[in-house]
Amino acid sequence: MFRGFTAPLPDEDDPDRSERDRDSTASPWAYIRTETGSAAVLLAATVAALVWVNVAPGDYASVWATRLSVQWGGHGVDLDLREWVNSGLMTLFFLVVGLEARREFDMGELRDRRRIALPLLAGVCGMAVPVAIYLAVNSGGDARHGWGTAMSTDTAFALGMLALLGSRFPRRLHTFILTVAVVDDFVALAVIAVAYSEHIAWTPLAVGLGFLVAAAVVRRAGVRRGGPYAVLGIGAWTAFVHSGVDPVVVGLIMGLLAFAYPAPREALERASGLFRSFREQPTPELEREARLGLASALSPNDRLQRLWHPWSSYAIVPLFALANAGIEIDGSLLSRAFTSPITLGILLAYGVGKPVGIVGSTALASRLSRGRMRPPVGWGAVAGGGTIAGIGFTVSLLIATLAFSGRQLDEAKIGVLSAVVFAMLSTSAVALATSRLPEARRARALLGTAQSVVDLAEPVDPERDHVRGPLDSPVTVVEYGDFECPYCGQAEDVVRELLADFGDVRYVWRHLPLTDVHPHAQLAAEASEAAALQGGFWQMRDLLITSQDELGVKDLVRHAERLGLDLDRFRHALKARKGAARVARDVESADLSGVSGTPTFFINGRRHHGAYDIASLSAAVVAARDRAVLVDGVGRDA
Repeated sequence: MFRGFTAPLPDEDDPDRSERDRDSTASPWAYIRTETGSAAVLLAATVAALVWVNVAPGDYASVWATRLSVQWGGHGVDLDLREWVNSGLMTLFFLVVGLEARREFDMGELRDRRRIALPLLAGVCGMAVPVAIYLAVNSGGDARHGWGTAMSTDTAFALGMLALLGSRFPRRLHTFILTVAVVDDFVALAVIAVAYSEHIAWTPLAVGLGFLVAAAVVRRAGVRRGGPYAVLGIGAWTAFVHSGVDPVVVGLIMGLLAFAYPAPREALERASGLFRSFREQPTPELEREARLGLASALSPNDRLQRLWHPWSSYAIVPLFALANAGIEIDGSLLSRAFTSPITLGILLAYGVGKPVGIVGSTALASRLSRGRMRPPVGWGAVAGGGTIAGIGFTVSLLIATLAFSGRQLDEAKIGVLSAVVFAMLSTSAVALATSRLPEARRARALLGTAQSVVDLAEPVDPERDHVRGPLDSPVTVVEYGDFECPYCGQAEDVVRELLADFGDVRYVWRHLPLTDVHPHAQLAAEASEAAALQGGFWQMRDLLITSQDELGVKDLVRHAERLGLDLDRFRHALKARKGAARVARDVESADLSGVSGTPTFFINGRRHHGAYDIASLSAAVVAARDRAVLVDGVGRDA
């Protein structure tokens, strides 16, 4: 139905391609796409654990009770296999959570610090209300100490379920729920450290905190190599194990230390220079320098996420489920569980407490602030986020293993698994109900009326920018492009189809010649500006982007002649570089917006991440137009 193109595999010789790959693989959407697949793997691991423990309960128990000891010079760590998973591998899971939280804080929605308060409040209330419900159900009983089991959302499972629901909820809901879940994880780790840790040994705890402080100092000194951080992280983890405080907190803290930032232009130019040197003289030394140069262009956050996120989602969390979800199920257990205050308390806490806490606190904050604190999505989406937050698998099971044992642990596990099923069903019901609304009400219920965070540093100015399309359009698409970039050439067909499909879209071209890899790009950009002096910018621009092998001086003059321009004026403008200042202004605006590769698109000021095929860009344009109508009342007749 839609025509687009499929870009080839990444080419390390093309920095514009690597920039686009950075955007698509390190962005929140890549995080979400990974969670989609991992949710299915996690579910399979849970089923496998249930089958294993009910077919061979003795083998299941003996495998996970196997002791594994690591000793060095009379000191070391001795844990059973389940403890290695829960305290060791899960540290890497929380490392990934910390990395994503840091990325949202540095480059995502939360870079606008005013947006932190609402998800922070929703996260805290989304834990306090479930805990209150659990304690109310278990008041007077000996299971009150298990209240921590009933509060924490499973980040991976919740985002995976939202991703499986696809277009039924806006993508901004993923960011909102991710932020809520990060707050959730922070509080959960504090609860584990304070309420569910064994007797605290203060000397090892002080040593562990010293290792973490040393990691922060090393980060402040600008060290980018992973070795020192790995040594300090392992040292902190080992010290926390001996302190009695659950060591998974080390992962979250180390993740938060890894700053995220866009790849700087200087780093990309240096990397492309190193790679060209390697092509000219392919020696092992230059290969290593080129590889390190390419890696150094990315932030530590990007590199660590690329390394650990797939392992966390596809191996560590499913292995945790395999180790902890095993319950010997029989009729007596089920009948006892669903009359047990533990099971009912957990189920009600997640099924009722989570949505009430998140939706209620969000609505109350919005009302009391008179709309200044608004969710980034509509209330239908917030309701879906509240119900999906009722999935409390990973951290909930982790706390359950610390709080309970024997029969009570089995009842707690039944409650956790039942809450997962209930959350999935209730979220699907919210999505179905929202989809039945009339189109205008559905758009408002999903998108809301909050203003978007603007990524484009230099707003579009019709007096300065090259604009194609109606000036009063509700949607503006800005492309930073390079006339010699092959991917800009491939994207041109998509842009033209987009403008044909949406007659009310305003399109803006801004120059970003990548002179380190495209030697003719700067001259071609100045040629388009020389044509603009005679009112022929768009004709020249369209000709250049489709004639990327003909960008020499003679070619440019021939193009001008073909367009019927005054050749003497064109040659003079080109020789005098009259368009250089205009091109430099566009390049400066690209730097301010964190753009270092081409093509890069902005839709109503928001950067478009990921693919730029016609389907993806069309969906982004539709969402931007709907939001413009809801927020500003622009284009109501479109």
